[in-house]
Amino acid sequence: MYVRIRNLREDADMTQTEIAKILNCSQRVYSNYERGELDIPTDILIKLANFHNVSVDYILGRTNNKKTNL
Repeated sequence: MYVRIRNLREDADMTQTEIAKILNCSQRVYSNYERGELDIPTDILIKLANFHNVSVDYILGRTNNKKTNL
C-alpha cells in the first residue's frame, strides 16, 4: 500500500508537500504514511483514491485494477 501511494504521487509529478496540502495534513505526516510508519486513516484513503481516480482496493493492494467501480 505504501509503495502504491508513493508511486501514484510520483506518477502525478507531485511532491509530498503538495499532496499533504490537498489532504489537509503536514508533509511529515504524509511522509510517515508513505513509509508505513503511520496507519492511513480511512478518510485519507478515500481522498487519495478520489484524487488519483483509483479504487481504495487498488491502494490497499487488494487488486491491480486501478479503475474505480463508479
